[in-house]
Amino acid sequence: MTAVSMGVLYVHSAPRALSPHVEWAISRVLGRGITFSWNPQPILEGSQRTEYLWEGPIGSGAAMASALRGWTHLRYEITEDASSGGDGGRWCHTPSLGIFHSQTDALGNMVINENRLRVAMEGAGPDANALHAQLASLLGSEWDAELDAFRHASDDATVTWLHQVG
Repeated sequence: MTAVSMGVLYVHSAPRALSPHVEWAISRVLGRGITFSWNPQPILEGSQRTEYLWEGPIGSGAAMASALRGWTHLRYEITEDASSGGDGGRWCHTPSLGIFHSQTDALGNMVINENRLRVAMEGAGPDANALHAQLASLLGSEWDAELDAFRHASDDATVTWLHQVG
């Protein structure tokens, strides 16, 4: 019996022409035909967004991230819940930053292992600002900043964009 995990795929923006290819890639990973319910992404004209609750073998989150790797026009996040057979994970991708991955615990919190923390501390030395920057990087803060507007720009969220401030 194969251990099963669950998670969520959030495609924050995909060009319309790429949408069926995303469905095919995820279908291959999960081993069954998938059809997403796509909605317009109001932040980026000509793009769509979707959310999909998935269930599959442990490691499916990483397999989905690998399947979508290299598609530079996508903005997405994938979560995989921790299970009795493995740790959870979170993958984020933006066109400008590429991919970010972090292990997660049973509550969905990011887990930063001690070796990565030691490298951050050694790299920063006594400089508190440098340590802050290193920790922000380990937490994927740049990805969160770029994806945040896309996360909140769904049909039931009101977002006002200021194109000129003066």
